[in-house]
Amino acid sequence: MNKLKIGWAGLGNMGTAMAFNILNSGYELTVFNRSKDKEQVLIAAGAISAKSLQDLASHCDVVFTMLSDDMAVKSVYNETDGLLSGGESGKLFIDMSTVAPETSRHLSTLCKTKQVSFLDAPVSGSVQPARDGKLIILVGGDEQDFEKAKPILDVLGKLALHLGDSGAGSSAKLAINYLLGINIQALAETVLFAEQNGISKENMLTIINEGACGNGIIKLKTPSVLADSFPPAFALKYIVKDLRLAKGAGLNSPLSNPLLTTFEAAAADGLGEEDLMAVIKHLRGS
Repeated sequence: MNKLKIGWAGLGNMGTAMAFNILNSGYELTVFNRSKDKEQVLIAAGAISAKSLQDLASHCDVVFTMLSDDMAVKSVYNETDGLLSGGESGKLFIDMSTVAPETSRHLSTLCKTKQVSFLDAPVSGSVQPARDGKLIILVGGDEQDFEKAKPILDVLGKLALHLGDSGAGSSAKLAINYLLGINIQALAETVLFAEQNGISKENMLTIINEGACGNGIIKLKTPSVLADSFPPAFALKYIVKDLRLAKGAGLNSPLSNPLLTTFEAAAADGLGEEDLMAVIKHLRGS
C-alpha cells in the first residue's frame, strides 16, 4: 500500500469515479460527503468514512475536493468547521472543481495563512474518462507541490500539466469548456440546418465524422444526436455555470456572448439536467 493517506471530499458522479481509482491503486482513502449515503459504495470497497471535514483534514496527508461550484468549494474550505478549521500545517489540498480563477487564488492565499499547500487542478473529461483514469488534469500552483501530487494525479488522468501559478488550472479549464460549448452548439446548428434542407442527420453526421471537421467530442456525441436521447455525461446546467465564470474572468469575444445566451435559454427550457448536447432540442424548438 502507498504510504500517503489520501482524503476525498465531494462524491458526485465524477468524484466517486476518481476516488475509486485512488482506492484501487493501493492508497489508504478516507472520504467525506455531506450526504453520507454517497459514501457507502466506497466504504464497501475499503474506504474509511470521516466524521467531519476537520477529521478528514487531520487524518490525511493529501486531501482532494471535487464539488459543484464556487460556493460549495468555499464552504468546504472554511475556517469554522471546514478543512481549514484545525491545525493542518504541512498538508496538501487539491481542488479539482471547476471554479473561477479568482476563487482558486483566494483559496491558495487562505491555505498559505494556515501553512497548507494548495493546487487548483480541474479536469478536462467527463464521467467515462474519470472511470478509466483518462482525464486531462490542469494544474495551477507551486511546482514543488505539483511534483508531490503527480504520482496521485497520474492515477486519475492520462496527462497532468502544470500550467503556472494558482488560478492557472482554473483559467485553462474555463478556456477548454468554452471551446466545448462552441463545438456542441456548432454541431447542433449544422445538423438542424442540414435537416431543414433535406439532409438526414445520419448522413450529415457521417459527412462530419469522416471528414476534416470531425473531432473527438462530435464522435462522442453522435450516438445521442442519432437517438435524440441525452443522458447527462456533462449536464447542460454546468456549461451555463462555466460560461458565466469565463465571462466573469474576462471572456468577451464575438462568439462567447451569444453562446452563453443560447445555453441559458436551453436551461430555462428545462434542459439543465440533460447532457449539454440537449441544446439541439432547444434550437429545434422541441
